Amino acid sequence: MCADVEVREMLLSEVDIRIRYFHEATDAYLIGLGVDRGLLPQAAAWRAFHEQDYARPVQERENYALVWELDHRPVGFSSLDHIEYGNQGFMHLHIVEPTQRHRGFGTDFVRKSAAIYFDVFELKRVFCEPNALNVAPNRTVQRAGFTYLFSHEAIPGPINFRHVTTRWVLERP
Repeated sequence: MCADVEVREMLLSEVDIRIRYFHEATDAYLIGLGVDRGLLPQAAAWRAFHEQDYARPVQERENYALVWELDHRPVGFSSLDHIEYGNQGFMHLHIVEPTQRHRGFGTDFVRKSAAIYFDVFELKRVFCEPNALNVAPNRTVQRAGFTYLFSHEAIPGPINFRHVTTRWVLERP
């Protein structure tokens, strides 16, 4: 793995990467994420939400996203929500390019993303709560240094259905 792995703030002009990722995914893939297609906002409404959120000072945003680049090409993203400035937030991780999944880059992306979240929001801890049956993100966060806390039934976000999730935490170094 001699690829150039970079993580940077997602620009407002890039939020369609995120919107397309969900809207263009297969139903089977969304189910693996715990996402209910029927709960996805329309693309225009989702874009409008991001426009409003990006207009706020970064420390006051409801959501903060990072682009994951491999050899200077976007291949995924991470986002942080349920942000409590100076305390904690919940991280999400997604490899957009199917050909780049299961190649081992996720661990570096997650580590770099968490470091940015700690700095930008002065967090004490970052949580991640993937679908318990989705092996890849659970292994990735474990390899990135997150500690297992518990598994439980939850609806982690507004686009999710109730499913079993696994909660992980990474404490500020």
